[in-house]
Amino acid sequence: MQRVFEEFVQRLFESVDETDLREALASAAAEFDLQQFAFLTLPASSSATPRLISNYPTDWTSHYLHHGYERIDPVVAHAKHQEMPFRWGRGFDGVPTCGRHDRFFEEAAEFGIRCGFTIPVPDHHGGVAAMTFAADEPNPPLLRVTERYGQAFQLIATCFHFHARRKLSGNRTVDGVVLTPREHECLQWAARGKSIWEIGHILGIKRRTAAFHLDNVRRKLGVRTITQAVARLAASQSSSS
Repeated sequence: MQRVFEEFVQRLFESVDETDLREALASAAAEFDLQQFAFLTLPASSSATPRLISNYPTDWTSHYLHHGYERIDPVVAHAKHQEMPFRWGRGFDGVPTCGRHDRFFEEAAEFGIRCGFTIPVPDHHGGVAAMTFAADEPNPPLLRVTERYGQAFQLIATCFHFHARRKLSGNRTVDGVVLTPREHECLQWAARGKSIWEIGHILGIKRRTAAFHLDNVRRKLGVRTITQAVARLAASQSSSS
C-alpha cells in the first residue's frame, strides 16, 4: 500500500489537467483491481456546475450530468451527511432509498453500476465532494478494499480532492493574462521563495523544464525577472480578494 500511495501522490504532483488526474487515480485503483471510479464535486452555489472525473461509461456520465442526477442521486445525498466511507447498492446496506430512486438505480445498472464504496471528502469551501468505486456486484476486490483499506482510501480521496481543486480551479489569470496550469504552478512555488531547482524537484520535472515554464511566465507578463512576475501575481491576488 505504501508504494501505491507514494506513486499516486507523485503522479498527482506531476499532473497538469483532468486527464492526468484521471489517469493517476485509474493507476492506483488498478493496483486493487478496482475497475470503475468517479469523483464528484458539488460547489456550494446551486447555480455552479458540478465537476465529475470518472472512468464510468461516457454515455452514463453525460446522461447523469445532462439530467442533473447529482440532485437526486441517493449516494450523493447520503455522502452530504456522512464523514465515514460507506457501502451501497445490491448486496450492501447503508444508503436509505425510496421508490423514486428505483429508476435511477435501474439506469445506472444498465452500465454495470449496481453497488459501490463511497468516500465522503471534507470540503471547507462549503461544497460536497465524494469518491466512489463501483462494480456490477460485490466482488472480492471491492470487498477487500472496504474491509481492509478503508482508511488508506480516505487519504487517497482527500489528496485527490486537494489536487483537483487546486489544479482545475481555472483561476490562473495574472493581471488579465491566462497562464497554463504548469506555468501558474511554477510561479506559485517561486512566490513561496523556491529556486528553479527546488521547483523542479517538488513538481518532479527537470530543472530546465521549470525554467522553461517560468520564462514563458515572464514573457507573457512582459517582465524581465521572476521577482517582478511574483510581484504581479501578488498584486493580482490582492486585487481579486
